[in-house]
Amino acid sequence: MLFSSSGYETLIGRNAKRMMAHLSIPADEALQSTLSFFEKMEARHGGLSMLAHGDVSFPYLIESFPMLLRCSEENHLKPLIDFLKHIGIPKPRIPSVLLAFPPIMLSDVEKDIKRRIHAWEKAGIEQEYIGRMLLKYPWILSASVIENYKQALLFFNRRKISSAFLGTAVKSWPHILGCSTTRMNSILVLFDDLGISKKMVVPVLTSSPQLLLRKANEFLQVVSFFEDMGFDKKAVGKIVCRSPEIFASDVENTLKKKIDFLIDFGISERHLPRIIKKYPELLLLDINRTLLPRMNYFLGKGLSKKDVCSMISRFSPLLGYSIEHVLKPKLDFLLQTMKKPLKAVVEYPRYFSYSLEGRIKPRFWIIKSRNIDCSLTDMLAKNNELFAEEYLGIET
Repeated sequence: MLFSSSGYETLIGRNAKRMMAHLSIPADEALQSTLSFFEKMEARHGGLSMLAHGDVSFPYLIESFPMLLRCSEENHLKPLIDFLKHIGIPKPRIPSVLLAFPPIMLSDVEKDIKRRIHAWEKAGIEQEYIGRMLLKYPWILSASVIENYKQALLFFNRRKISSAFLGTAVKSWPHILGCSTTRMNSILVLFDDLGISKKMVVPVLTSSPQLLLRKANEFLQVVSFFEDMGFDKKAVGKIVCRSPEIFASDVENTLKKKIDFLIDFGISERHLPRIIKKYPELLLLDINRTLLPRMNYFLGKGLSKKDVCSMISRFSPLLGYSIEHVLKPKLDFLLQTMKKPLKAVVEYPRYFSYSLEGRIKPRFWIIKSRNIDCSLTDMLAKNNELFAEEYLGIET
């Protein structure tokens, strides 16, 4: 039951490590016993990555929870398995839950587990989400974790920050439930230092609740990364509000790699602050799956690296557009129907930001019907009133 091959062995160990890493609240007896079990596993070769391998972990499991040997499979374990399946845990994933929090196997389904599930329902978490949360974070059945959620709600209410987002946040990132209000407060203090208003805290944390799990020094490393590029605190705060997920990223393995890639491609370092300010989300884009294919697409169309670098420097959101659904159809229309030279998009890369059906085509047909030759900028940059006044003779 616990150690049958399910294909999730690596995931089980990885999640156990993550749960330990993000726990910053006092542990109750059940949680303390689990941590002791994990520490014994960590001390041996292979560590928690061997958690799902029975030949390695079973002796430590029994040493930490000897009462498991007295559990009846028919009268105790089978009802537990049936209940876990009932609340949405797929059978192959049940070992993920039991090994991450073995005290569940010693708990009475009716008296203990259902009562704690009900506590989450009472807190406003729908049962369909409780099963998903339990799969990601089995410690939601810990009394300490349930109590910490209540304290977190009070904490945000005292700070006059709507705590409603917390219910949404823990559904996607239940590891937050093991995060102390002291650690949460350290992140809010940093937000305040960057000029992020209380009003903006809610959308930021709703979008990226994992920021609450960051240690202050980890968050500050990302702040320093931007400051080293020339951004002041106010500008960094704006980036947090626009793309908070960046601040949950690793500086060395993610952010600096993107910058190095852009520089190696040929982007001037002095243009980087403008590029990032315009489109900070590019720091989250995968180099091989997103950035490089878009660059290669333009190179394949006959543009030089210098041209592509110029386009990125002028309009960096270009790097996030779909080749198939945005870049290709718009470039095809430009070259085949509008008969514009390829260099036109180098001069005005923002062309790709306009709707093909809603703006580019209608305006082109108007320009063409009047036999007017104009640049992409003149054709697209004007608002509807100015365009109508200049090209249709309609005064507004």
